[in-house]
Amino acid sequence: MSTSSMPAAVNATIRLQFHKDFTLRDAVPLISYFQRLGISHIYASPLLKARAGSMHGYDVVDPTRINPELGGEEALQQLVEELHKHDMGLIVDIVSNHMAVGGHANPWWLDVMEWGPVSPYADFFDIEWQSQDPLMQGQLLVPFLRTDYAEVLSCGEIKLHFDASAGSFYAAHYDHHFPISPPAYAAVLRAAGNSALSELAHSFETLNTSADIWHQATGLRRRLAGQAARADIRAAIDQALTEFNPETDHGRENLHQLLESQHYRLASWRTAADDINWRRFFDINELGGLRVENPRVFEALHARIFELIERGWIDGLRIDHIDGLADPRAYCRKLRRRINSLLQRPMQMSDKRFPIFVEKILAADEQLPEDWGINGTTGYEFMNQVSLLQHDPQGQQPLIALWSELSGRPADFTEEVYEARRLVLAGSLAADLETVAAGSLQLARENLETRDLTLGSIRRAVTELIAHFPVYRTYAGACGRSTTDEMFFTQAMDGARQVLSEADWPILQQLDCWLGGEALKNLPRGEERDLRRKVLVRFQQLTSPAAAKAVEDTAFYRSAVLLSRSDVGFDPQHFSVSTQTFHEQCRQRLQRFPDNLLTTATHDNKRGEDVRARLAVISERAEWYADHLRHWLTLAAPLRQLLDEHIAPEPADEIILYQTLLGSWPLDLHEQDSGDPVTTQAIQDYLQRLTPWQEKALREAKLKSSWSAPNLPYETACREFLTALLTSKKATELRRSLAAAAASIAPAGAVNSLSQCLLRMTVPGVPDLYQGDEFWDFNLVDPDNRRPVDFGLRVAGLAPALDGPVVENPALEKPVLEKPATERQELLENWRDGRIKQTLIQRILALRCAQPQLFKQGDYLPLQVDGKHADRVIAFARHYQGEYVVVVTAVHCVPLLDDQHIP
Repeated sequence: MSTSSMPAAVNATIRLQFHKDFTLRDAVPLISYFQRLGISHIYASPLLKARAGSMHGYDVVDPTRINPELGGEEALQQLVEELHKHDMGLIVDIVSNHMAVGGHANPWWLDVMEWGPVSPYADFFDIEWQSQDPLMQGQLLVPFLRTDYAEVLSCGEIKLHFDASAGSFYAAHYDHHFPISPPAYAAVLRAAGNSALSELAHSFETLNTSADIWHQATGLRRRLAGQAARADIRAAIDQALTEFNPETDHGRENLHQLLESQHYRLASWRTAADDINWRRFFDINELGGLRVENPRVFEALHARIFELIERGWIDGLRIDHIDGLADPRAYCRKLRRRINSLLQRPMQMSDKRFPIFVEKILAADEQLPEDWGINGTTGYEFMNQVSLLQHDPQGQQPLIALWSELSGRPADFTEEVYEARRLVLAGSLAADLETVAAGSLQLARENLETRDLTLGSIRRAVTELIAHFPVYRTYAGACGRSTTDEMFFTQAMDGARQVLSEADWPILQQLDCWLGGEALKNLPRGEERDLRRKVLVRFQQLTSPAAAKAVEDTAFYRSAVLLSRSDVGFDPQHFSVSTQTFHEQCRQRLQRFPDNLLTTATHDNKRGEDVRARLAVISERAEWYADHLRHWLTLAAPLRQLLDEHIAPEPADEIILYQTLLGSWPLDLHEQDSGDPVTTQAIQDYLQRLTPWQEKALREAKLKSSWSAPNLPYETACREFLTALLTSKKATELRRSLAAAAASIAPAGAVNSLSQCLLRMTVPGVPDLYQGDEFWDFNLVDPDNRRPVDFGLRVAGLAPALDGPVVENPALEKPVLEKPATERQELLENWRDGRIKQTLIQRILALRCAQPQLFKQGDYLPLQVDGKHADRVIAFARHYQGEYVVVVTAVHCVPLLDDQHIP
C-alpha cells in the first residue's frame, strides 16, 4: 500500500468506538460522510487484540496483532485506503499503562504465571515478587476466584486439564486458566502409572536444575504432545487427572498441593484490595500494570504500532491514562523520538504532522508541561471550561442551599472528595497504599535519625497526604520536584498537617524529602537511592487512581448541587467563570498548545454534552427548580418504600434521579407519552436506559450499596421507584410535571448546546466530535453513551453540498455560503431532530477547511460587547494576516427566550 500521500493536517476529529458490532469495515462506507461533515481524521479506540467481546478495547491481551474481532489487519488496510482516498488520516488510541490479565488470552501473563520470576516477561508487569507476606515470597497473587479458595476448591470449581496439542497442563476456574509450571508436571505424569510417562516425569522434574529451563521445557512439551497422540498414552493421562479431581478428598488434597507449588497463589477476588502484589489499573483485578519504562517492554508493546506508523497507516496517537506511567515525561519524549526516527523527520520534540495527545486530567491551577514533546491533551479541560462559562454564578448559592437542605449530604464538594479518598485508600487501594508505606518504612530503617518511625505512623501520614492532594499527580524525578509540583505538594502537606496530630508532623517532613523534595541525583548511587526512586514512583502512581476513584467514581455520585458540574475533569466546587476568564484560557491554549484537542463528549463522560447543556439552564432558574423539586418530592411520597426504618430511595438519590430525568428526557418523548397508562415503546426504551444507570450510580456512590457488596433490597426499591415513576398510574401527575419541566428548559438547553458546539470549532485547538454527536447527545454514563449510533439517519440528514447563495464578507475577502431563509426556518422549526446541530458543524468545519491557517495560527481577540444583553453574549475574533472571523454566541440565554420565541 502506498504511503506517499500524507493526509492533511488535523482539522477536526471524530471519535469512533470499535468493537465486534461496529468493526473497521463498518466504518469504511462512512468515510465519505465524515469528509462531507468536515472531519479530517478518524480518532479510533484501541485497535490491538483485546479480550474477547470487549466493547472498548482497553483490555489488550496481545499488542502484536490487530484485533480480529474488528476485522484484523485486512479490515484496517481497507479503512486506511478509504481514508487516504479522501485525504483523511487515522489517530489511534494506545494503552501503554496496562494489559488485560486473567482469563486465558494473554500469552505474556500466562507465561509469568507458569514460570514466575524466571519468565522472560516477569519484568514486563509491575510485580513485587518479594511480598510483605512471608507465605507469598516469589509468588504472584492471582485474585480471580469467585469466593474464598477453600470453598471454590471444595465445590470442585477448580479442575486440572491437559492440552494435548500443546503438551501442557493447566488448572481452570470458569474462564480463568492457571498454567502448571513444567517441573510440576512430574507429579501428574507419575500418577498415570505408565513407564513412558514416568520417564518424561523424571525429565520434567530435573528442569529445576537446568540452566536453560525455558527452552528445555519447550522440547519436553513437544515430546509429551507427540506421545499423547497415542490412544493408550492419552488414556493414561486422563486417568492421572482423576487423581487430582477435587470432588474426592484424595483428589482435592493432591490438587491443592499441586497448586501450592506454583509461582502464584490463587485467592478470592476480595483479597486484592489488601494483599495484591502487582500494580493494577485503578482497582480492576483484570488489568495489570506494565513497566513501559523498561526498554524491552517499550519496544515489545509498541512494535506493531511502530510498524503501522512506518507504513503510513497511522497518522497520530492518543495515549491512554498517561498518569499511570512511572515517568510520563520520559515516555512521551522517547515516543516522539522513536516516531520521528521512523518517519525520518528532524528530531524536534513536537511535530504537528504527527500529533500525540495524552489523556490527562488537569486541575484548575494546573498546566500541562510543555517539555513532553506532545501536542496536548484529549480536551477534558475544554469540556470543563465551556461548562463553567455556561453556568450562571447567581444560581450557585441558592442551589447549594437547596441541596444542603433537602439531601442530607455535604454541600462542600471538597468534603465529599476527602471522605471518598480516605474510603478508597482504606478499601480498594489499600494494598497500593501499603506498598508505599512499607517502602517508606524500609527507607526509615536505613538511617539512625528515622529508625524509630513506625509503619502505622507512616501509613497515617501517607494517607492524609494523598487525601489532600490537589492534583492527580506530580512528576518529580531525578532532579526533584518542579516549582509547580512543589506548590501542589505543599498544599497537600498543609492539608495533612491540619488533620494529623503534632506528633506525626515530623513524619510529613521526612516524607517531603523522600517523595521528591530531595533530588535523587544528589544521592550517592546505591540501594537507598534505588529504594527512594521506587517509593517515589509508586507514590506518584497511587495519587492518580486515588483521585479518579474518589472523584469520578465516588463523589460525583454523592453530590448533586447541579449534575452538569460533575464530569470527567470537572471540579463541582468551581461553579462558573466569567467570559474574561474563558477568553484568557483560550489565549493561553493558543500560546502553549494550539493543537490541543477540544472535546465536549467522550466515551468516559458521566452524561452527554447536551444533557449537561440543558442542566446548566437550571443555574439561571434556581428558584423555579427549587419550587419544582419540592413539589416532586411531595408527589413521590406514595412511590417510596420503607426499609429498616429508612426510606428508599433516600433524598440524595431521589434528587440525583430527578436531575438525570430533567437533563436526559428525550425530545421525542412527548407529554402524552408519559401519561396513564404508559405503554409506548419510547417510555420503555427510556426506562431500559435509566435502569443500568441507576444501578451504577448507587454502587459508585458506595453509600447504600457498592460493587463489592451490593445492597439488593435498596437497589430493588430504587428500581421499583423509577419504574413506577415512569409507568404507573399513581405517578401520572409527577411524571407529567417532570416532562413539562424538561420541555420548559429544553429550548434554552439547545441554545447552550449549539453555543458550546460553535465554541469548540472556533476557539484555539482541534475540535473533536464524539460518535453520533452531530445530532443531540442525551446519553448517560457508559454503557449508555456507547450504544449503537444510527449513522444512516445522520447521513440522510446531511446536506449533499453547501449550495446556498454566496454572501460576500468584506472582512474575510472570501465568499461564505449561507443557507436560504426557508431552509434556516425549516431547521429551526424542526430543531428537535438534531439536524440544526449537524448543519452548524458542517458549515463551521467547512470554514475551517477553507481557512486552516486562520484557525490554527490566527490570533484570538476578545471583543467587547455593548447593549442591553451584553452580559449574555460572548464574542471574539480570529485574525490571521489581515483576515478575520468574528464569532458571537449566547451565554445564560434564558431571558432571551420568551414564550413567543421558543420553537
